[in-house]
Amino acid sequence: MKYINNKFILKQRPKGMPSRDCWDYVSETIESIENDEIIIENHYLSIDPYMRGRMNEGKSYAPPVQIGEIMTGETVGEVIESKSKIFSVGDKVCAHRGWQTYTKCKDSELSLIKVPESNLPLSLFLGTLGMPGRTAYFGLNRVGKPKRNETVVVSAASGAVGSVVGQLAKSYGCKVIGVAGGPEKSTYVKNILGFDECIDYKNDNIMDSLNQNCPNGIDIYFENVGGELSKCVSHFLNKGSRVPICGFISKYNSTDIMNEETPFHVFGNLNPKPKHRFFVVREWMNEFEQATLHLMGLVNKGQIKYRESITHGLDKAPDALNDVLSGKNFGKQLIKII
Repeated sequence: MKYINNKFILKQRPKGMPSRDCWDYVSETIESIENDEIIIENHYLSIDPYMRGRMNEGKSYAPPVQIGEIMTGETVGEVIESKSKIFSVGDKVCAHRGWQTYTKCKDSELSLIKVPESNLPLSLFLGTLGMPGRTAYFGLNRVGKPKRNETVVVSAASGAVGSVVGQLAKSYGCKVIGVAGGPEKSTYVKNILGFDECIDYKNDNIMDSLNQNCPNGIDIYFENVGGELSKCVSHFLNKGSRVPICGFISKYNSTDIMNEETPFHVFGNLNPKPKHRFFVVREWMNEFEQATLHLMGLVNKGQIKYRESITHGLDKAPDALNDVLSGKNFGKQLIKII
């Protein structure tokens, strides 16, 4: 059987916020598969901040997308053809194979993750039960190492990663202060997600708010944003504090990123220095299944709540990425492909 596969190819590197001209939207025909191959019909595409960094040329924790290559990204869908002993037709599978409607690949592809059977929405396995949720789980537990009664501050608290970090920290008995943009997001973080407080960085005085809400200082700062927020938080970090650095989205569209002040500069110049480091979730790849099942249990019990922003149509992916980079989305940003 033949399938028309639509996909985004990187055409040129962006300067600042990516424009649609950075990609070509093309079609190809996928035909027969060989032994040990599968075809996945992708239902959802995850849109994440890290994608902006992968569009840049230069050394980083992961190689950049090359001009002419498919745009990087993770999808979840259903196996519709299989000559594999590992995956059967009907299996739900996550794959990190880019912005496209179908995925044809070998069953040995390292990025393939079979979705556990459940009654939960498939989209969750790209969010709370996928890479963002696992990022929150490992970043907080392995780098942050929270203890009961510690104060935890979480930036981008309404987002896919930050929302899970804060809810996990609350379940460990921590005091949790979120930072989000705008009254709607801040109210959601406090009243729905159950954070102790949420600072609205667009309307509140951050220094005054941190001083008021963190009278005993900050023990863990989960970094997603960077910029001025990092500087403000640095004044309140306790001796022995920990800073898991997941990202710094405030700088991702910089046209001179190599000369920007990053969280590494801010926290590295403190005396005493907090324990701070950048991490990527694949450091704990051999524990992904354990983390996913743990998070599934919490979601099923209603102990972790989530919110999704779903945009319909693969062709809208560039606009959705810009929404994420500018903070317009609310919760986990997804593209519904079919």
